[in-house]
Amino acid sequence: MLTADALRAHLLAVGLAGEVATSREDSLRSYRLFAARDPRVLIGIDPEWRWGQRDLLELMAEKCGVSADPRHTSGPDVIDPERTLAALDAFAERIRSAARRGAPVLFGTGHPHRLLGFYGGLADALSAVGCEVLTPAQGRCVDILTRFGLRTHRLDYVRGVALVREPGVERPGCEPGVHSHSPLPVRVALAAAAEAGGPLPELVIGDHGWVCGAGQLGFEAIGLADTDDPAVFVGEAEGVVSVAVPVDDGVRSAYYRPMTRYVLNRACLSQ
Repeated sequence: MLTADALRAHLLAVGLAGEVATSREDSLRSYRLFAARDPRVLIGIDPEWRWGQRDLLELMAEKCGVSADPRHTSGPDVIDPERTLAALDAFAERIRSAARRGAPVLFGTGHPHRLLGFYGGLADALSAVGCEVLTPAQGRCVDILTRFGLRTHRLDYVRGVALVREPGVERPGCEPGVHSHSPLPVRVALAAAAEAGGPLPELVIGDHGWVCGAGQLGFEAIGLADTDDPAVFVGEAEGVVSVAVPVDDGVRSAYYRPMTRYVLNRACLSQ
């Protein structure tokens, strides 16, 4: 069994927590844009409260462990591993509850090249104990606004985890999907599930627009978020997102495997 001490050491050793690759400049820029309600960083959240830059900095200091000093404006950002471990315990408890109920679940990621394995391991374990891992709207086209303009993407599933691809770019050796913050894919998936008259997810697990978009629509949602993703933590603070786990979301995919083991152990599931 992977202990909390062993996972803490791993988080610090590979940069999942402690000093992370996300820069202070990127985090502060995201807080400024969120305070201005820029949809690029709201990623599906419609904040009920008024969030200024200082409010967001204090929230992120509380939730992630970043410096609360507004005069600290450059260098790498920091995530407190104790906050990561506490959030992973809460995350695992939601997984355990879903497993006990045999609840239908939906997985989705905007970081398929990094986080697909983490979510795929959880999906495999939940499927093995009788939870239906939903795959609504597979193959459906979604128009997403990117920095290059409006681009058509296709919703797909790999190991039960939703992601988006650009049509026509699948080649051997390609990454499994594209990086996306958009909440549109989860909205399309949930609408398709409702239209089909099948089960709706009792738990949505993901990141970026998947967790924020689902939570804003009233679905229980849990997920991972970096220091430059304030929307997920605002969603948690306002009760829209159930659990937000602070972690660097851009390290090598293999580095998340111990996190999968830890969550499954805590949830009393086997991989």
